[in-house]
Amino acid sequence: MEPNTIVAAILGVLEGLTEFIPVSSTGHILLAGHFLGFDSPGRSFEVLIQLGALMAILGVYAARIAQILRDAPRDAQARRFVAAVLLAFLPAAVVGVMAHGFIKTVLFETPMLVAVMLILGGIVLLWVDRRTAVPVYHRVEDFPLPMAFGIGLIQCLAMIPGVSRSGATIVGGLLLGADKRSAAEFSFFLAMPTMLGAFAYDLYQNRGILDAAALNQILIGFAAAFFSALAVVRWLLDYVSKHGYALFGWWRIFAGSLALLALAAGW
Repeated sequence: MEPNTIVAAILGVLEGLTEFIPVSSTGHILLAGHFLGFDSPGRSFEVLIQLGALMAILGVYAARIAQILRDAPRDAQARRFVAAVLLAFLPAAVVGVMAHGFIKTVLFETPMLVAVMLILGGIVLLWVDRRTAVPVYHRVEDFPLPMAFGIGLIQCLAMIPGVSRSGATIVGGLLLGADKRSAAEFSFFLAMPTMLGAFAYDLYQNRGILDAAALNQILIGFAAAFFSALAVVRWLLDYVSKHGYALFGWWRIFAGSLALLALAAGW
């Protein structure tokens, strides 16, 4: 097996393990790829393999999504929830299209920034996790539209690699009144249009530079991300309900600090 194929599989597993926990999957993949000498055309690999993680969460939530869609024509709460997810997706869609070139050519190419954002995000996550505010919302279906839009605005911070899409949306949910479980679950639902939109737009933008070797690496990363994400999605909600997010905050600080030391050493 070629070295790049092995690295693609490693990065795919890393994507699946980190996509839905608040540690920044893109940050981890960019740093791991940097230190392993992996380079993808147009940085498309790092975005396109997210479809594997997305397929995993769609599989886990398929029955619930189908029920919501069946209920929507006659149930006002189901319609409001669909509207809430789409409204939360809108800011990232606009910012992602407008800033796509800058994100891919500047932010994705700055490992020092990724490491610093991992550390800062870890500090924020620890602070939010230790807050004693009493949650107002315990079910994602009850999130009001202004709250969903606010979470969507906060999600835009995740355009900076190392911030974490799930981390931004979970912190946003917690600050706006959600409990720990529902904040994570809304992040799952919001991931569906966000990741699908990012995949489709990035594939369109890079359609002319993806050769057979790049597509092979993407398929390997996709498969690895799918299977590793399945395990995380099934485990995460129960874990955060009982233990909160401190573990992920400390991991971010550790990983970011280790990356800074490695970069300072010239690796």
